[in-house]
Amino acid sequence: MSIWGKIIGGAAGFALGGPLGAILGTAAGHVVDKIKNGASGPQIGGQDPRQIAFATGVIVLAAKMAKVDGHVSRDEVNTFKRVFHIPPGEEKNVGRIFDMARQSSDGFEIYARQIATMFHGERALLEGILEALYQIAMADGQLHPAEQDFLKKVAHIFGFADVDFDRVHHAFTSSNGPDPYEQLGLGRDASDDDLKSAHRKLSRENHPDTLMAKGMPPEFVEQANEKMARINAAWDQIRKERGIR
Repeated sequence: MSIWGKIIGGAAGFALGGPLGAILGTAAGHVVDKIKNGASGPQIGGQDPRQIAFATGVIVLAAKMAKVDGHVSRDEVNTFKRVFHIPPGEEKNVGRIFDMARQSSDGFEIYARQIATMFHGERALLEGILEALYQIAMADGQLHPAEQDFLKKVAHIFGFADVDFDRVHHAFTSSNGPDPYEQLGLGRDASDDDLKSAHRKLSRENHPDTLMAKGMPPEFVEQANEKMARINAAWDQIRKERGIR
């Protein structure tokens, strides 16, 4: 069963806990009387609660983001289905969680904080969630100012500085393509050795196998591959410009 089939189960909500667990339990038609907030818990049918948190976090935060500009475009919906491999049989369940989150009076902050707690210290995973939201927001070819403000607030809750947010932002919005040095997290005055080290470090941290071992669901592997492609393209461009072998 895919991650999308597992997150709707009432047991998933209880194991996950917190506001994300509560919305899962309610969506499944159950009442969550006791909410637990923590980074660990029992596995659900072999599914790590961190994978459930990752997938549910993308759904809930995407729903909250949809409220800020008051419109959910067909392009955004289609992008969500395509990029995150939601099978036709699970669209209704995912849509139920999305609609509940969008209609809830709760602010997005409580969900973002739970995600930040569960993935504390896992910057690549948190950046993966932020990038997933960017893909959805940019599906119609433009980023609404209210969406950008929302994404920046989520980034800050995740613990990212403005320079980190700008790197992600430019990767999705720059008309000339992302700056290769910015993508490696260094300035143009960085030494060749520092650039090599940065590329190796980012390649290890963002490899799809590494991310899935730490909590990214396999359904998000396409997104992870795109991130690796950006990192490698940035290094290739710098290497050619500098004549690094």
